[in-house]
Amino acid sequence: MRLGVFLLSGRFPGQSDRDALRRASDAVVWAEQAGFDDAWMAEHHFMSYGVCPSAITFAAHALGRTERITVGTAVSVLSTTHPVMLAEQVTMLDQMSGGRFHLGVGRGGPWRDLEVFGTGLDRWEHGFAESLDLLLDCLTSPVVGSTGRFEFREVPMVPQPVARPRVTVACTSKGTVALAAQRGLPMLLGMDLGNADKAAMIKAYQEAGGGPAPHVGAALAHVANTREQAVSELRAAMPGWLGPGIAGYVPVDARPRRHRDPVGYMEKLLGISPVGTPEQCGEWLRGNTSGLEHYILMVDGCGDPQITRRTIERLGAYLTGSSASPDF
Repeated sequence: MRLGVFLLSGRFPGQSDRDALRRASDAVVWAEQAGFDDAWMAEHHFMSYGVCPSAITFAAHALGRTERITVGTAVSVLSTTHPVMLAEQVTMLDQMSGGRFHLGVGRGGPWRDLEVFGTGLDRWEHGFAESLDLLLDCLTSPVVGSTGRFEFREVPMVPQPVARPRVTVACTSKGTVALAAQRGLPMLLGMDLGNADKAAMIKAYQEAGGGPAPHVGAALAHVANTREQAVSELRAAMPGWLGPGIAGYVPVDARPRRHRDPVGYMEKLLGISPVGTPEQCGEWLRGNTSGLEHYILMVDGCGDPQITRRTIERLGAYLTGSSASPDF
């Protein structure tokens, strides 16, 4: 099984944005030292849920601080950026890092970001497939030109692509699942989906014509001396972050915003995630029924750098060290 960490850069009560970003940056280094395979950064705008507005910028910084680990974006939001500009950055990072970069892209949501960055609701509602196809073309072709939605004179891609970097698509609907399957791109499945839901998405991918693919699943993970201690720590910390964080999702139009109860959401995650001792987390990963062979673990559920490091190091030691199960 391939294992990584998933970092949201959340601002917890009493912290600054700098605190959150530094904690996430350090976590990448800790993950590499602990033997994890990869580290993935989330991207959000105008909210405390995650204070990293550019996952690809964060990835560039993380690649500079590390030597071995793969660094990915989970995700770069394609609805609020130009596909050609993103492709330039991706190709540059891929070539400069010796292939250690993994692009995760997603549609995003109908949020105020679309207004601020001028891409608009129509681009979000109807333009994701075209944006993705232009991005993929830029990652493989030496010269690119206009599509229907993006009008520009033909230009050379610089740096010139050699081999397409790894690309994974965040999927939350069957429409996006089908889009990924038709292009042969693996899926990134969220930590709010349990094993059965993840397995259903993989089945939908196959039914849409997709073949075997290295899909990636996110999950909350937290390590302590007992499961009771781990659950208690998360219950004490997560609602204070989730409450104001989730409130930062503001629609771009007059549509009603879905109000998610932070305590209820936390309890759902506790019920479907590897939380407890290193052995219990390892058993969860080993016994998961999703069909996934690559998990990225959100290891920062308390916002405390010492606890984040504890989770990374103890889980890494169990899964990759001398006490690891042969299955890992």
